[in-house]
Amino acid sequence: MNARALIVVDVQPDFCEGGALPVVGGNAVADKIADLLDSEHGYDLVVATRDHHIDPGAHFSDHPDYVDSWPPHCVVGTPGQRLHPDLDSREFAAVFDKGSHAAAYSGFEGTIGGEPEGEALEPFLRRHDVSEVDVCGLAFDYCVKATAVDAAAVGFRTRVLVDLTASVHPERDDELADQLSAAGVDTHTAH
Repeated sequence: MNARALIVVDVQPDFCEGGALPVVGGNAVADKIADLLDSEHGYDLVVATRDHHIDPGAHFSDHPDYVDSWPPHCVVGTPGQRLHPDLDSREFAAVFDKGSHAAAYSGFEGTIGGEPEGEALEPFLRRHDVSEVDVCGLAFDYCVKATAVDAAAVGFRTRVLVDLTASVHPERDDELADQLSAAGVDTHTAH
């Protein structure tokens, strides 16, 4: 096992400027990731994750606290749930959908097609002999963090490409880097 994978987390229109739950800098992150994918990036495998909400219960709220509850976003069948237009036509090795009926922050909670019987991210990576993962996307302090921490916890050598992320709460990025380090995750820049 020595393949390297890039995990592109939740780069969806609803998380970018103009979307239902925008992260400042989301469109720029999509552009930068597209540029990386257009280059000789050196990854053996590139996968993506998407929020994929049908009825996630208390995750959606008319009066969200922006910590545990949020305005409706990434609802299946809406344009905001697709991958960002800069990435939507890309050939990913697989796309893992998460959160159909509950909150789901980590890509490791997702499956191909979002169905319980779909293949999950960890076995997919192991089947492709992946030992190292880089994580990028939206948002750094939620789904990127959760995906990276879970990747490290199950034994993948894990880095977050911080210049290919944006945060809901960017004022906490230094604290977040410390939390990731404590979880065994390195932070790095793509360029």
